[in-house]
Amino acid sequence: MGASVLLTVAAPLVIPSVAAADDCPDAEVIFARGTDEPVGMGRVGDALVDSLRSKTGGLVIRSYAVNYKATITQRHSGEGAKDAIARVKSTVAECPNTKIVLGGYSQGASVVNIVAGFSGINWGDPLPSEYVKNIAAVATFGNQADRTDGAPPTQKSPLSAKAIDLCNPADPICHAGAGNSWSGHTQGYVPEYTDQAASFVASALLAGTARTLPGYGSQAPAYGPQPGPGPQAGYGALPGPPPAYGTPPGPPQTYGTPPGPQAGYGLQPPGSVPPVSAPTSSSPVPGLV
Repeated sequence: MGASVLLTVAAPLVIPSVAAADDCPDAEVIFARGTDEPVGMGRVGDALVDSLRSKTGGLVIRSYAVNYKATITQRHSGEGAKDAIARVKSTVAECPNTKIVLGGYSQGASVVNIVAGFSGINWGDPLPSEYVKNIAAVATFGNQADRTDGAPPTQKSPLSAKAIDLCNPADPICHAGAGNSWSGHTQGYVPEYTDQAASFVASALLAGTARTLPGYGSQAPAYGPQPGPGPQAGYGALPGPPPAYGTPPGPPQTYGTPPGPQAGYGLQPPGSVPPVSAPTSSSPVPGLV
């Protein structure tokens, strides 16, 4: 009897280039933390995502912490921008319908400035133009960018119509004037400004869907300057006295329709530190710039 031979033909392994819809979030927040903050989203980034999830009626929102060395020397913003752009590309390739939100605090805002394509920055490459349509919103906090002409880089880029930039008037990194303090930078953004930004981002994510922003019906909230100190009215300010960093001298600086040129610190090249007074404490304070 002749020996029988069993032939096995291996089927080719097919790996889909696009993830199944069930595996893709409705939105992804790509956020760059501030200087000396522990690896991760940072305090401001975490607060933004938490608030955003509470305002978007059950949308699945994924977060991604930009991978870069957020050191005091500020030599790695370009690397952070490259990582953020690489993440945008991979997310779009796997989940083309996922809406992407870019965000950054302090030095992380500088990372976003590069990604946003500010022409005045020459140490990093911007997001390729074909991906601009995938960006639903941009939110930056404590942005040290030059504001002498009345607008930060995120308002002078292809993403300007989708951007909100928030500066606490008591923050010396983004605002010059009486009443500034380091606590205005390190403690002055959660929850008032993160809630305000979350409302802005939520309105962008919910646009064109059957969902509405809680408390606003089918109308998106307005973001013009509001009178008085602190965050804009109606965006999650907690009852009671203002935060311990003191009474800000004016309304939060939001750009899009700026009230006029603001004296600022200018965008610093890598390896430099904004010319502000050092903290009174001898111990390092995380997230200063």
